[in-house]
Amino acid sequence: MLLLGYDIGGTKSAVITALYENEKIEILDKKVIATKGTPYEVIDTLNALATEILGGNKPDRIGISCGGPLDAKKGIIMSPPNLPTWDNFPICDIIEGYFGIRPALQNDANAGAVAEWKFGAGKGFNNVIFMTFGTGLGAGLILDGRLYDGTNGNAGEVGHIRLMDDGPVGFGKNGSFEGFCSGNGLAQLGVMFAEKAKENGITPLYCKADEITAKTIAEAANMGDETAVAVYSHCGKMLGKGLSIVIDILNPERIIIGSVFTRSEALLRTAMQQEIQKEALSISADVCKVVPAMLSENIGDYAAIGVSLL
Repeated sequence: MLLLGYDIGGTKSAVITALYENEKIEILDKKVIATKGTPYEVIDTLNALATEILGGNKPDRIGISCGGPLDAKKGIIMSPPNLPTWDNFPICDIIEGYFGIRPALQNDANAGAVAEWKFGAGKGFNNVIFMTFGTGLGAGLILDGRLYDGTNGNAGEVGHIRLMDDGPVGFGKNGSFEGFCSGNGLAQLGVMFAEKAKENGITPLYCKADEITAKTIAEAANMGDETAVAVYSHCGKMLGKGLSIVIDILNPERIIIGSVFTRSEALLRTAMQQEIQKEALSISADVCKVVPAMLSENIGDYAAIGVSLL
């Protein structure tokens, strides 16, 4: 099958073509644009680029990956935070009108779950949880061999779970899973830990950078900075606490974590695993393996394409 994918992001958007045969995927071509202008202008440009890279061929299926909230059943994007002018935008109707094929639409966490399940670290398993662990924290759920998105498409919002009464802010909550386990959350933890370190006359290495980020803290930790190591260790502990809830409730075979975890697994793994052993039901934890995302920086391409196969 010839597949067409749309990856809609707040900064950049892309169209991707791929060939799917015998459960194997081959990315054929890709065009990227800045997500500028009205949503209609962006989609018009992407449709034209899609026609170009299809080379006169018609796709068999079309998939769309976009940050939520959205209504997957109606094919509507509903004002995602990173796409503030995309208010109830009927993206599926527009693309269907252009190609004569109804696209499938999913939020980026669900799309990432499908991609890792079909083509990555979750291939061959029926119960797979994928977590983004990027700027924010969201999850896509593959349960009993199919994507589960809930009553109105909002299943998997694990970042909203409150792990502590107080702590860094994520998903609008102090002490939330996203507050402790996201790029933004790690930056907040870095500031908090640095303030305590400075009270003891210690200036962490990452404070010398232009900006405190998950990346600059990780770089300092890899250079042996004790405060930076402590930041990631604390993040790892809270990651383990949150994962224990997921393991106890959903009993998955694989939990696949992307972005920050993929890049900094060594700084997070020990504390995470210790917390899982402490908090999760052993009978469930024993059959669940936590692994980094396999598709890495290419996951957006595979996610958009993967949605077309739902």
